[in-house]
Amino acid sequence: MVAHEVKTCFLMDGKVQYGVVGRQSDNMPVKVLIHEKNELRLRITGESHTALQILRDRLNNHKSVEYANYFPGHPDLDPPEFYIRTTGKAKPDVVLNEIISSLSSEFDSLTL
Repeated sequence: MVAHEVKTCFLMDGKVQYGVVGRQSDNMPVKVLIHEKNELRLRITGESHTALQILRDRLNNHKSVEYANYFPGHPDLDPPEFYIRTTGKAKPDVVLNEIISSLSSEFDSLTL
């Protein structure tokens, strides 16, 4: 028998927050697999296709990104891996942080 985490959402400080029952932090575990001059490959635990699709779309529309994609792996065995390659004009981690900050600001401004 496989135990599954139960996803829940709750309202905190006027914002909808998503988390896992019993988890104290909403931080997403990320492991850096490759970090080179213009390439970054990450293993992201506990993230869905929805968030990764948004991130991939924004990165591929960024002027300094040559290619961005994620690879879901096996749904029960492998966390997804995300790959970013920049044109060399910008570091991939800087571009990723820029996109994440922009997305975070957009979601913070949403109201119910």
